[in-house]
Amino acid sequence: MEKVLAVDVGGSHVKLLLDGENEPRRFDSGPRLTARQMVDGVKKAADGWDYDAVSVGIPAPIHHGRLAVDPVNLGKDWVGFDFEQAFGKPTKIVNDAAMQAIGSYEGGRMLFLGLGTGLGSAVIDEGLVEPMELGHLPFRKKTFEDYVGTAGLERAGKKRWRKAVAETVDHFYRAMQPDYVVIGGGNAEELDELPDYARRGDNANAFKGGFRLWQAPESVPIERLLAIRAG
Repeated sequence: MEKVLAVDVGGSHVKLLLDGENEPRRFDSGPRLTARQMVDGVKKAADGWDYDAVSVGIPAPIHHGRLAVDPVNLGKDWVGFDFEQAFGKPTKIVNDAAMQAIGSYEGGRMLFLGLGTGLGSAVIDEGLVEPMELGHLPFRKKTFEDYVGTAGLERAGKKRWRKAVAETVDHFYRAMQPDYVVIGGGNAEELDELPDYARRGDNANAFKGGFRLWQAPESVPIERLLAIRAG
């Protein structure tokens, strides 16, 4: 089996883990991070790890394995960048929320919401992955992401932020009609209560999703091999 390096690109940090290792490595990202800087940072942080393939979760829409637009919370020059050539290994690029959703999936129809710098979202229905951009939809006076992302938490305080999150989750649950909702991302730990139809995710599932992208159908413990629609 190929040794896969899973890379989770976030607005604050880039985290990476080699399949078979227990401790992720990380380095800072931020609003000026370019695609080239990300790849160089990953190669440096992965020193000593031997890997055959790479999975990269990026907070931006992905179409046919390529970025449609630059990530909102990162730097420029991501669109058109050849990640496979830069890594020198077979590489799969996927929306970051979709990658964590894949690692969180336990069958049926699942809605994934990732609370981090922004709001990541994806639906998996019987093994078919639908990456989404729900965070940019209008909500109150701005967008969902403005209220439930990290900036919203810092601006409104934990109590009001939790109320906005609860309202957001309820809106999307009613609209999407999933069997269950997984709430992941770095800020999921700030929630005290969840609806009975939801469960808390784990950031480690992003790595699990990255590994699953390279697994053979018979080794994936779900209905069928995960396919990325529009990706």
